[in-house]
Amino acid sequence: MTIALPARAKLNLDLEVVGRTDDGFHQLRTTFQAIDLHDLLEIEAADETTLTTSGFDLATTNNSVIAAHDALEQAATRKLPARIVLHKRIPPGSGMGGASSDAAATLRSLKIMFGLDLDLTPIATQLGSDVPFFLTGGRAHAEGRGEKVAPLPFRPGWFAIAWPGIELLTADVYRAWDEVKGEPPNHLRRAAEHVEPRLMDFAKKLGAGWQMTGSGSAFFKQTDSEQEGKEAIARLDGWTAVSRAVPHWA
Repeated sequence: MTIALPARAKLNLDLEVVGRTDDGFHQLRTTFQAIDLHDLLEIEAADETTLTTSGFDLATTNNSVIAAHDALEQAATRKLPARIVLHKRIPPGSGMGGASSDAAATLRSLKIMFGLDLDLTPIATQLGSDVPFFLTGGRAHAEGRGEKVAPLPFRPGWFAIAWPGIELLTADVYRAWDEVKGEPPNHLRRAAEHVEPRLMDFAKKLGAGWQMTGSGSAFFKQTDSEQEGKEAIARLDGWTAVSRAVPHWA
């Protein structure tokens, strides 16, 4: 049996950094929206666990898929050997949550394949702040480090997306926020531009109505239709997409 699941991307429709805790973690408030842009994860039972990838280049060791597999094995206290294929379509380091979504899809797929009676939420929280959101997707309000997720009613919508081909590390952007702080609608944009000044030129070329998602480096613009989204990216060079909002899947 082969299980294939889409690992969908997300956009942060807003993002406010509200401070830091005593242990150094940044606290935020944000609205997540899952979109139909996705990686594709295929898993089947095997004698030993392997991972192969296609699309955007990724390391096949110490990545979010292997981390999720190992964490689930530990929680299940048994081996879960699987052949895993990841078709990577979400740009890495773009702020669209690709790695977190891949981890959540891995947990969900393995739970189904091996018939595990486990609550995935604590495991997802251990793996990363955004991973719990990707267990259910849709539209949601999140607080804390992003792990405190409250579902919101679905709102259909279309989004034009542009990525400058720059990979940003979330930790670097949050460290920069400590220096430069931020402002609505995304408190991390100024910090991302501090880390990578080329983002300022990229944003200027995009024009009005675009905002950064997550810790960057992708930008999006909400549109009224797919056609309007295509028109918004028609003049742009580099990686672009038009994607629609998707509701909760679990």
